[in-house]
Amino acid sequence: MPQHTADVEGVPVDLRHWIGGRRVASDRTFADVSPIDEVELAQVAAGGAAEVDLAVAAARDAFPAWAALPVAERSEILRRVADGVEKRVEDLSRVETRDNGALIRSHRRGVMPRVAMNFRYFADYAEQRLGHPDMEVRGHRERITYDPAGVVAIITPWNAPLMLATWRIGPALAAGNTVVLKPPEWAPLTASLLADIMAEAGVPAGVFNVVQGTGLEAGAPLTAHPGINRLAFTGSVPTAGVISRAAAPNIVPLSYELGGKSPLLVFEDCDLDLAVDLAVEQFDNAGQVCLGAFRILVQESIAQEFTERVVAKARTIVQGDPRDEATDISAMVSRAHFERVRGFVERALADGARAILGGGPNDDLGGLYFRPTILVDATPGCEILTEEVFGPVLTIQTFADEAEGVAMANNTRFGLAATLVTGDRERAERVSAALDAGTVWVNCFFVRDLGAPFGGNGKSGIGREGGIWSFDFYTDIKNSVFSPDGWTS
Repeated sequence: MPQHTADVEGVPVDLRHWIGGRRVASDRTFADVSPIDEVELAQVAAGGAAEVDLAVAAARDAFPAWAALPVAERSEILRRVADGVEKRVEDLSRVETRDNGALIRSHRRGVMPRVAMNFRYFADYAEQRLGHPDMEVRGHRERITYDPAGVVAIITPWNAPLMLATWRIGPALAAGNTVVLKPPEWAPLTASLLADIMAEAGVPAGVFNVVQGTGLEAGAPLTAHPGINRLAFTGSVPTAGVISRAAAPNIVPLSYELGGKSPLLVFEDCDLDLAVDLAVEQFDNAGQVCLGAFRILVQESIAQEFTERVVAKARTIVQGDPRDEATDISAMVSRAHFERVRGFVERALADGARAILGGGPNDDLGGLYFRPTILVDATPGCEILTEEVFGPVLTIQTFADEAEGVAMANNTRFGLAATLVTGDRERAERVSAALDAGTVWVNCFFVRDLGAPFGGNGKSGIGREGGIWSFDFYTDIKNSVFSPDGWTS
């Protein structure tokens, strides 16, 4: 039988599934490899249709009691989960940094505290907002209620695996649903630690389940399972198409976040220091951020100065081991993804683009480290300008006036986010209204309240989550109307 636990950065991690409140082993395993040095961390249980069936059955069995629990009691359990996450921020940070290569300082200061917030916020929100007061309609009482939908399947990506999973798990559980989570095979370990935290917090058996495995072997049977009532997925457009076809016979509502090709619009009246800072910020997490504004569009009159300053600032980026607090960006998550990003850049260069920064692997570090790269002179319509690279690669293009800038920004099949930098308030209002994106940032980046809607237009996804929008998705909304007449008691 495979080994059941691994020591990762001094933290013991159980490598089995979590199903029905207990650990479940599989005969088969898959290798989990760290992007930092391509060292194998563990052989993780490889689930398939049998484990998915077990997990869905456990979730369905646990659903009636969890759904019937008063919302205040559910919320209190979820607050204990948040407490447990906060107590283990260091362990979670060290494991996830080793597992997916993201910066330890980001995990400690932002990502893992946000994981706790995902539970605490939606626990509080459920108590405050799920109960609507009765309304009076022509002498009748009308009541709107949010009934839990049932079993929620959640499939999450590797770039921020725990944070993006709990962004969905929090509201799903707070609304009274049960959950089956399929973590990413490229960064599966913190999901197992979350199962431990759930158990310690008193989450009943079967309410939260984890099936480890690959997308083909574990994800496919989960998305097609007739026992699923909601399905939330973050990932690529092609995979979303496969999932849609698999889920269609079961008429399962879907929530998709599928990435983007977001623009950063820089106008001549901007604060140039701010614009440069925002441009260089896009290299965060080695560019493995769905919201990143990797298409930089700058007005011609300031293009030369802006470009020179961005290159100069980007040269100060420290690339290296993410466990070092001084590191700014680390490695690509896997060899396959590294080669994908390199392929995009090599094809762009062959097609006439020029690299004014980077352009290839960091030979000083070896492994999966790709240098921060800035490309100019890319041919309009080529793939580096239209496809999501998901790596530390920025392109810079110029525009003459506002109309051209907006047209270039909207010239994409994606519509997840957009950022603009301007010193003109009226322009900010006009352009933000004209941009085709689910989120628009004006003179800022990556700021969003958990109560605000999140999602994308076009190929960037389906639906919105956050605040009441999450509960709209994870519940069946019921309207009950009571006549004042006809009562016998």
